[in-house]
Amino acid sequence: MAIVSFLVSLMGATMLLLFAVRMVRTGIERSYGASFQRVLTGQRSLSQASLVGVALAIVLQSSAAVALLTSGFAASGMLSFPIGLAIVLGGDLGSALIIQILSFKLDWLVPLLLAVGGYMFVKTEARKVRQLGRILMGVAFILISLRFLREAMDPIRDSAFLPAVAEYLARDYMTAFLVGAALAFVMHSSVAAILMCVTLVQIDAIPFAAGLSLVLGANFGSAFIPVWLSRGMTLSARRIPFANLILRGTWAVITLFAANLALRSGALGDPQGGQMLVYAHLAFNASLLVLALPVCMSFQRVMERLMPDPVINENAEVATGLPASTLDLANIGPPTQALSSLKRELLRMSGLVEAMFRPVLGLYKSGDKDQIRAIQDLDVEVNACLSGIRSFVAAIPPEEFGKANAKVARDMVEYAIRLETAGDVVAKRLSVLAGEMGANGADFSNEGWMELTRMHESILANLCLASNVLISDDLESARLLSLEKTELKRAERDSRKRHLKRLQSGSTDSFETSDIHLETLRALREFNSHIAAIAYPILYLNGQLLETRLIEDMPQEQLET
Repeated sequence: MAIVSFLVSLMGATMLLLFAVRMVRTGIERSYGASFQRVLTGQRSLSQASLVGVALAIVLQSSAAVALLTSGFAASGMLSFPIGLAIVLGGDLGSALIIQILSFKLDWLVPLLLAVGGYMFVKTEARKVRQLGRILMGVAFILISLRFLREAMDPIRDSAFLPAVAEYLARDYMTAFLVGAALAFVMHSSVAAILMCVTLVQIDAIPFAAGLSLVLGANFGSAFIPVWLSRGMTLSARRIPFANLILRGTWAVITLFAANLALRSGALGDPQGGQMLVYAHLAFNASLLVLALPVCMSFQRVMERLMPDPVINENAEVATGLPASTLDLANIGPPTQALSSLKRELLRMSGLVEAMFRPVLGLYKSGDKDQIRAIQDLDVEVNACLSGIRSFVAAIPPEEFGKANAKVARDMVEYAIRLETAGDVVAKRLSVLAGEMGANGADFSNEGWMELTRMHESILANLCLASNVLISDDLESARLLSLEKTELKRAERDSRKRHLKRLQSGSTDSFETSDIHLETLRALREFNSHIAAIAYPILYLNGQLLETRLIEDMPQEQLET
């Protein structure tokens, strides 16, 4: 009975720890996720890139999240392999620093974090303040879960079961290594897995030697997480997690044998305690970064040989690298197949619109006429996508499709129209404004340029979120996308007010580019509104959106005033 109680308590504490780590990461991503692109893709040296990785891992509470972000930007060609690998290696060290911070006795901080974080999340409306409250509560939950882990061990600490297992793991360090690797992969969080191992050593549930093997295994297992999660990405994206796995796994195995040999010979003395285990974890990741950073450049050639690019049929894909149309009027198929084909085509159309939008702000600086024409040429293909979707839906036999499926198909056509209009905003307004900037040789003020850059980053993040909503029909993601639309409206309004204040203060840069700045703000807001429209059908279906915002049954005298 004691074993059952222990397992239930351990499972509850572990789930709370996983939830808390995810809660912190979600809060940070929702507040500052749009700025990660500029930070990640703006690095030019390996040492700076590794420091960025350290900082991002501490912020995101996850080295796997850093690896996935890096892989995503590598897939889009915005990040080179050496810089991406340096960021991931830095992320591993940042994850180790999180362990050091959270291993301190901070139980006294829990009530304060819950009180302040709870108030900010429940009682405030500003998005960043609410997400800061989420982050503070997540940290509090991490500390609570660690206390639960310690308490879960109390009933069986003096039993014969735990010492027997601990002795076996200390004696068979290969088994302990594999257990640690499996633990980190199953939990999908190296932070949670290693914190658990540190806690077990702190309360003397397992000896230091067993804890060290478990931690080294967890380091190895955590490298599998981004490999698994990036399995559907392109080869250029998957090379970075695989390279990290090779480097991290090799160093973990070498360290495992060397450390256990040194422990058994007495060369390391008799290290004890959870804090010493944290130091060992930090030393492992710091030494890996120092040893691996110089080989990041040459390792690219190794990975290209191990994972060569496939031979691409030039007729299979369009110039953007996106797949050709999936719609076949001669093979509409049953409703499920037809709707799946429409979703794939909408994703392709969304990718084309993103390919148009992503570089457009940079054209305000470069004024590259060839790139402007290339963006405008893509708009022709976006229009062709809309025509294809309309023709496909028109060819669907209504008697076989049913009302519910017909409604879903109409919603998809509506979103296709929105995407086509968003493409027009880029091709006929933003790119034209970029050309005017280049022709006039004008520049925005530093403040104005930063405001536009942040809006552009936010919209790129919303494009990704809109694609997720299209695929998953997830209500929470749809709500978030709608909230982000409101937030971008607020940002556009605030930027317009700040711009007018700069005009009043006599800023020359603001005066010369005033019309272009204001028109760009309006175009960015309109583009984002079209992108966010994918959320409306899901919100309506779940009763989360009203048909009208007008107040019903307002007294007549109030209307006349």
